Amino acid sequence: MDVEHKLALPQVTVRATLVGLAIGSLVLVSNFQFGLQTGWVSMMSLPSALLGYAVFHACPLRHKFTDVENVFVQSVAVAAGTGPLAFGLVGIVPAIEKFLAGDETGYGHPMTFSLAQLMVWSLGLGFFGVFFAVPLRKQVIVREKLPFPSGSATATLVSVLHQTATVDGEAPSQSNQEYREDITNMVSTFVVSSAVTLASYFWPILRAIPIFGSYISKHYLWNFQLSAAYIGQGMIMGLQTTSYMLFGCILGWAVLGPLAHYQGWAPGPTDDWKHGAQGWILWVSLAAMVADSVVSLIIISGKSIQNLRQRSSTQETEPLLALAEVDDVPKRYLISPKFTAWGIVASSLLCVISVKWVYGSVMPVYAIFVALALTFVFAILGVRALGETDLNPVSGIGKLSQLVFAVVVPPSHPARLLINLVAGGIAEAGAQQAGDLMQDLKTGSLLGASPKAQFVAQCIGTLYSVLLSSVMYKVYNHVYTIPSDSFRIPTAVIWVDCSRLVTGEGLPPKAWEASVITFVVFAAIAVAKNLGTSPKLRYLPSGVAVGIGIYNTPNFTLARFLGGVISYWWMKRSTRQVAMIIFSSGLVLGEGVFSAVVLGLRSMGI
Repeated sequence: MDVEHKLALPQVTVRATLVGLAIGSLVLVSNFQFGLQTGWVSMMSLPSALLGYAVFHACPLRHKFTDVENVFVQSVAVAAGTGPLAFGLVGIVPAIEKFLAGDETGYGHPMTFSLAQLMVWSLGLGFFGVFFAVPLRKQVIVREKLPFPSGSATATLVSVLHQTATVDGEAPSQSNQEYREDITNMVSTFVVSSAVTLASYFWPILRAIPIFGSYISKHYLWNFQLSAAYIGQGMIMGLQTTSYMLFGCILGWAVLGPLAHYQGWAPGPTDDWKHGAQGWILWVSLAAMVADSVVSLIIISGKSIQNLRQRSSTQETEPLLALAEVDDVPKRYLISPKFTAWGIVASSLLCVISVKWVYGSVMPVYAIFVALALTFVFAILGVRALGETDLNPVSGIGKLSQLVFAVVVPPSHPARLLINLVAGGIAEAGAQQAGDLMQDLKTGSLLGASPKAQFVAQCIGTLYSVLLSSVMYKVYNHVYTIPSDSFRIPTAVIWVDCSRLVTGEGLPPKAWEASVITFVVFAAIAVAKNLGTSPKLRYLPSGVAVGIGIYNTPNFTLARFLGGVISYWWMKRSTRQVAMIIFSSGLVLGEGVFSAVVLGLRSMGI
């Protein structure tokens, strides 16, 4: 089937939209659960594509269900499911609500968002990143053909499911029988994970098993959490990443935390954020993550600029028109430049109006415009980093924005901390949304899907997520105590502490010295890993993974490390990585979805 014919196939259909929104709802609930617990959020593009295929082939809807319509389903699901991160509902919003004091908000009292404010805020953040991504498609996908590993893997999965070749001519190499087995495995792991989730609700000891004894459990928080989802996440992350997390866990909770306590730098109980070891080692965690994220982002950006210059010099000797036409699609299947330009203007104005409506007079208009201008640059950097490394450094992008706004906003402004957080949230949202769409566009490009249809999918999923994400945030806060042992919202803590750091707030005793040493060490490691040529450098620890291991309590890390060990064992026995990802996705989705059941049980007092 030629590309022109595939582009003309029905893609934006009612059935695909409804299935995509249903799958996106499952992903959204899952991301809320784990985002509030650990800060971990996933696009879930592979399992979304597989679930879409499974739904259509399990009922009469399967008639003429094509690979490009499957891409539309997956695109809607990803846009809907990543709302909790894109709208800051697992980071920025709880940071403002739970941790900013009254004198830090500019209002003279703590701030609590109404449902209407959450929806308006989410709507304001939801679309400018999508429009920012549209002009980048031709450069990073058509001309440079950046790999976008997750998008390429999703395209391979869809092509195998539908037994069609990708646009680049790659034919499916695996049988339908293998994928029928994968679907069965995913359902089985979903059921097992759901059962474990219910069991943990009725027997809470399963969430904090004192495997090292009751004394170490009580005083140092070393426990094992029987969580199928955490094991599944560890399988997806792999042994190398989870090993770095375990190293960070040992460094923070077995070395630095106890040391700070016994030296009197953190005299309070271990789980005290202000005076305990938990709050002290958080600064070390932040230093490791900022060093890795920012240094890596700078190096990757420099390499990208250098590559662009090299390509520009090459293009001088090539017919430019011919270059522009390579592997492109007819204009009627693209979003026009005029519509894109008006969309960027309209979505940016929507952001300004929404943010101003939510925060009122304490939020200066100039700060919102500066944040949007920075976001356009950061979105470009994030998309390129995602295309080359499969990592969208939204955390580092948010921190860079916070550093800039520490200079932009006068120190005397009463709401400087609030403005700093909002600016970081705008930057993170733009980079996240642009990266999501570009990853989907890579999938569609390989399969011959319409870019215009995928843009529509992103808009539909985002608009739906604005509503559902806002409601779910309120539901979680109504049913659960947040923050708590179960919902530590570590991302929110990091956002607030980073704001206080860059705006000149004080640190606990000796935390500054420890943070500087940590920053220097992991900045040097990031330079070595990004610029060095020796294969052995890849074994140096990632500052982001080590930092995650430090700021999460051991029970979150130990289960993920177990998952990493399982994935290593799996890949030693089988080369079908996609099968492992599908297997582990069932574990993640099972707990994520049944967390909604647990939510209902708790709300009913059962």
